[in-house]
Amino acid sequence: MTDMPPREPLSPRPLPDRPDKALLTQALEAALARLDKGLTVFAGAFPAPSSTDDHYAAMDNSEWTNGFWTGQLWLAYELTGATRYREAAERHVLSFHQRIFNRVNVDHHDLGFLYSLSCVAGAKLTGSATAREAGLEAARVLLTRYLPRAGIIQAWGNLNDPEEAGRMIIDCNLNLPLLYWATEETGDRRFAEAADRHIHQALTHIIRPDASTFHTFYMDTQTGAPRHGSTHQGHSDDSCWARGQAWGIAGFPLVYRYCRDAALIGSSARLANYFLNRLPEDLVCCWDLIFTDDAHARDSSAAAIAACGLLELGKSLPLADPDAAAYRGNAIAMIESLIRRYAARPEDTGTGLLKHGVYHMPKRIGVDAYTLWGDYFYLEALVRLTKVWEPYW
Repeated sequence: MTDMPPREPLSPRPLPDRPDKALLTQALEAALARLDKGLTVFAGAFPAPSSTDDHYAAMDNSEWTNGFWTGQLWLAYELTGATRYREAAERHVLSFHQRIFNRVNVDHHDLGFLYSLSCVAGAKLTGSATAREAGLEAARVLLTRYLPRAGIIQAWGNLNDPEEAGRMIIDCNLNLPLLYWATEETGDRRFAEAADRHIHQALTHIIRPDASTFHTFYMDTQTGAPRHGSTHQGHSDDSCWARGQAWGIAGFPLVYRYCRDAALIGSSARLANYFLNRLPEDLVCCWDLIFTDDAHARDSSAAAIAACGLLELGKSLPLADPDAAAYRGNAIAMIESLIRRYAARPEDTGTGLLKHGVYHMPKRIGVDAYTLWGDYFYLEALVRLTKVWEPYW
C-alpha cells in the first residue's frame, strides 16, 4: 500500500458508534415478515430481477439474479433456524444443480452471484453433497471464461463475439470467490490463479487515478494490452456508476480473504472515501456518483452493497488506520437510513425488502423499484450488524 495514491480525506460528519438495537430488531422482524410473504408467492419459482409497480413477477431459474433470492433464505435460516427457510433454499439447490448441468443461461461471469449464494452457502451451512457438486461445476464453467493472454474473466457473451471480446466489469469482483472456494475444495490451483490474475487486472485498469471506477474495461485478447474503459449502466464513460463503485468497495476485501494482497484493502479504502464523499444528506447514493442531490434517482441497492463492503473492509484494516472507525460508523448510519426511509414495512404491497433501487437507468429498467440484489445486501447488512457472520462469498 506504500506506493498507492493517497485516499481522499473523508468529509466529516457525525456518526454513531454502535447500531440502534431496537431499530435493528424492528428491521429484521419486518424483513422476515416480507420473506415469509415471498415464500408463499414464489413457491417453486424465483422473483424477477426488479419489481414493476412494487411487485416482482415470478420466473423460472434462468436469470443472473436468482441466487440473491436463495441467499436471502439462507440468511433467514441462519438468523432463525426455521426449517421453512432451509427447506425452500434446499429446493433451490436442486434447481441450481439442474441449471448448471443443463447449461441454462450460464454463458456469463455471474455464476458467482448465482452459485455462491445458493450452492456454496448450502454446502457450507448443511454439508450438502448436491450443493457442493453444483458449486464446483459452476466454478468449472466460470473458469472456461478465463482468457490467459488478457488475464481476465470475460464478463458476457460468446467468447468468439468480437463486440464482447476482452470485456471485464467491476461486478466480477463478487464472482471470483466461487473460484477460490473451488481451489479450497479440490486443491486445483487453476481456479485461484485465474481469480488472482483477474483481480490484479481490475486493480490496475478499472480503478481510475482519482479512485473512481470504470464499470467496464476492455483488454486485447491477443496481446493482453489494455484498450479502454467505458460504462454500461452509468451516466457516461467518465462518470462513476454508484453500484459499480459499491461492487469495488465490497469485492476487493472479499477477495482479500483469499488473496492476501494489501493492495486490495488499500484500494477498497480509496474507493470507499470517494463514495462516501459524494453522498446526499441521507447517505443513500444517487444512481451515479456524478449526482449528489435530490433531483436525481437514488439507488438504495448500491448503498446496501457499499455498507456491507465497509463492514467487510473494517475486518482487514489495521486497528490504527485513521478511517477504520469512520467506515463502521458510516456503514451503520447508511443502514439506519435505509431502515428508516427505504425499507418496506410488513403491510406494504409486494414482497421486496428495499424500495427505491435502480436496475438499469440508461434503459429505464427497474427505476425506483425493488431489486433482488438490493434486498439481499440489505438483509446481509442487517445480519452483519446482528451477529458474527461468515460470508457465503
